[in-house]
Amino acid sequence: MNLWIIITVAAAFLQNIRSSLQKHLKNVMGSTGATFVRFGFGVPFACLYWCILIYWFEYQIPEFNFRFFLWATIASFAQIFATFLLVYLFSFRNFTVGTAYSRTEPAQTAIFALILFGEKLSFGSIMAIAISIVGVMIISVARSAITLKTVFTSVLSRTALIGLGSGTLFGLSAVGYRTAALSVEHEFFMVQASTTLVYAIILQTLAMLTWIVLRQRDELPKIIKAWKPALAVGFVGATASFGWFIAFTLQQAALVKVVAQIEMLFTFASSIFFFKEAINRLEIIGCVLITAGIILLVLI
Repeated sequence: MNLWIIITVAAAFLQNIRSSLQKHLKNVMGSTGATFVRFGFGVPFACLYWCILIYWFEYQIPEFNFRFFLWATIASFAQIFATFLLVYLFSFRNFTVGTAYSRTEPAQTAIFALILFGEKLSFGSIMAIAISIVGVMIISVARSAITLKTVFTSVLSRTALIGLGSGTLFGLSAVGYRTAALSVEHEFFMVQASTTLVYAIILQTLAMLTWIVLRQRDELPKIIKAWKPALAVGFVGATASFGWFIAFTLQQAALVKVVAQIEMLFTFASSIFFFKEAINRLEIIGCVLITAGIILLVLI
């Protein structure tokens, strides 16, 4: 099995843990604070990974260029705004449609890569993307009165457009991170990945901290008080991001995003084995399709 697939699966597993920890933090702070700890408390670990590579393993400090700073900055802010739109969706009663459309991220990532950089995918890769997206969209509507047919007929609804916007920004972010990492002038892919991670996570931390200080200062005491679980979120989040960025240096972003859908399977495994929750027929079909998409991608 290719190294990028193993790393992506590990990153997806860690992201599932990070999401669970963040849900716990939402009991003691708002969405902004719970989002911030992912970045702010991840900075020390991101810097640690970079220092280990440079000073422990004695790899050369990489050289930077305008292309790196441009795309790393675009990707960082695209990720922040994409997350905001996704959270904003939950303020609508019919957020399910929007959530389903946000899952088109792998396809939109492929489109961005094609338009901006001419990256093409094989027919098998396109089929894998399509199969996995249908699986994720089915799961998104499985526990609601909305059907998959309704989702496709609601393409111009407000929530659908917000969901598409979120998926678009996540797709731009993925392509931007891959471009930024490959722009780092260094022969070792892990140094490229860790350098991109350090820049992005520091930039996102400063941007969110500025917002909190100016607009939601009441979140600061809550964040400080919950520093222990926040540190755990930071560690798992930074490690998962490091994995994503490594994968982006090794493979096209759209294909990484397809394998990343395995996070949904980890979520259901947690629901079944730890929380003893039952899953319905549509969710099972969605899981099968996601698995089929990933297997197809591995075999081609």
